[in-house]
Amino acid sequence: MPKGGAHFTSQELALVLSHYDIGIIQQIKPLIAGNRRAPKQIVVSDAGRYLLKRRAKDKDDRYRVAFAHAVQGHLREKKFPVSGIIRTRDQKNSFLELDNHIYELFEFINGSRFDGKIEAIVDCGATLAKFHLFLKDFSFEPMPLKGCFHDSSTVRGYLKKIGSEKNGDPSNGSLRKTTESLMTMYNASSVNVNQLGYDSWPQQIIHGDWHQGNMLFAGGKVVAVVDFDSLKVSSAMTDLANGALQFSIVGGRPNPADWPDYLDQSKLTHFLYGYCMVNMLADGQIKTIPDLMIETLIAESVLPIAATGFFMNLSGEDFLKMICRKCSWIDKNRQTLYEAIEHSLEDLQK
Repeated sequence: MPKGGAHFTSQELALVLSHYDIGIIQQIKPLIAGNRRAPKQIVVSDAGRYLLKRRAKDKDDRYRVAFAHAVQGHLREKKFPVSGIIRTRDQKNSFLELDNHIYELFEFINGSRFDGKIEAIVDCGATLAKFHLFLKDFSFEPMPLKGCFHDSSTVRGYLKKIGSEKNGDPSNGSLRKTTESLMTMYNASSVNVNQLGYDSWPQQIIHGDWHQGNMLFAGGKVVAVVDFDSLKVSSAMTDLANGALQFSIVGGRPNPADWPDYLDQSKLTHFLYGYCMVNMLADGQIKTIPDLMIETLIAESVLPIAATGFFMNLSGEDFLKMICRKCSWIDKNRQTLYEAIEHSLEDLQK
């Protein structure tokens, strides 16, 4: 059993796979990837290769799973790079409910992880644009709740909660100052985005977690998008800004204090170039990207910190100070970033 992770028992595997018509099983081996509370197995049979997944307990809402599968099916019909879902033998359902668990079986797609090369970054942007275009008019009843990181009372509530904690702790003053700075930047960015017309932009299904870890690649191209757990309804611009941030943020060192302030401008512009190759943005939408990146930086950090005091295994206070530095850098360099984006798109706009 992988340390800290869930696993399948041999009896469980036999029972689950008996519900699928995939031929004679030749090999089963664990796949250690993604959420460790959602165990996965590669299943090899005389009919092909498959990926079996047991949903984590906080990701096993029947409606959410059915919705995600409907989206994946629609995208697959459009030739979007997504794995095919194998239906159960008897009920022909897209997932199996058994002993208070939900199981999914997918066609296995060979691919490699993100290599950081520009060609792959451009294709990630283009693939997101196709995702948005293919789902622009997709409907599902009832549609999932709307909501995102933009202009969110929830985000503001988390910031207030973090800043008011640690009463009597000497570090509390420093933490409160950091959260107040983040609140000021978050509010200013929300206002800027609203003034640029956010409320007039259409709402649609978005991916909600577009980053390189949720894709497989071959030959510099995306061959599979593998995670649909964060689907929601919002403006496509929130998805784009979050993706642009994920591909351009610079970090990775053990201590957040050592993370640099700047974004990788080349990766940012190439990701947006790829998107606009498929779906060109209006000038007002492009101008919102720096502010939307500030909003998502703050939003994604405060939820886990408000709940646990940590971001992953990192000190919440140290992490928020780093976020504050990065948001300040984006704010001070917004015009430079905008001009770089505009320059990269000039050929597309001719």
